[in-house]
Amino acid sequence: MEWTIDLNSDLGESFGPYVIGQDASILDEITSANIACGYHAGDHNIMHQTVRMAVEKGVGPGAHPGLPDRLGFGRRYIAVDPDDVYNMTVYQIGALQAFVSHYGERLRHVKPHGALFNMASKDATIAQAIAEAVAAVDRNLLLFGLSNSELIQAGTKAGLKVVHEVFADRTYQPDGTLTPRTAPNACMEDLDLMVKRVVRMVKEGKVHALDGTDLEIQADTVCVHGDDPKALAFVRGLRKGLEEHGIRIQKVGC
Repeated sequence: MEWTIDLNSDLGESFGPYVIGQDASILDEITSANIACGYHAGDHNIMHQTVRMAVEKGVGPGAHPGLPDRLGFGRRYIAVDPDDVYNMTVYQIGALQAFVSHYGERLRHVKPHGALFNMASKDATIAQAIAEAVAAVDRNLLLFGLSNSELIQAGTKAGLKVVHEVFADRTYQPDGTLTPRTAPNACMEDLDLMVKRVVRMVKEGKVHALDGTDLEIQADTVCVHGDDPKALAFVRGLRKGLEEHGIRIQKVGC
């Protein structure tokens, strides 16, 4: 049996003179890039630069819309109604789509960021607003969502091709959601353990929650957060470890 998985990272999250992440080097290791669209991070110059690098390196460019929260890096929960979510998603997709079109390429996917991603994982109304926004812009766009989440269900209902996302560097709760960053043991730093977990997700479709519960999971793409200082080492080690276990890294949808 052949196993494959897409490897993605959240990039383009610098702003003006403030540099976050090692985007150029990470783009050499991944197959899909979730590029910030100016709300939680990024700006027009960074968006253009990141899209250009992704296209040059053959990495699938995707929009990474977030809440309008630069100070909190889009990770603080903000009260938003479905119309807000729909319109901010359309707006941000459109902005990134323009830069991708500038290079004669097409935008491949959409993945919400941070708090918006987590809200859409649990809240069916927020998930529906995002899915409908993506479908309104381009029904050929892939929608990335937390595996088996409300966003995956909403995307399927909207007629979109959905991509079940798993996380190499985050732990899971018994309900299948990610452990909040404010809670203990939310993030992982042991590379060997990260590799073992992802291999199991791909080959067995299972992952342990923090309480030891065995969760059923589908792994179409795996994320490593680009803003982590160790992101480059993690993504290189993860790619090497997966390939050593017979898992081929392949751009999703190919």
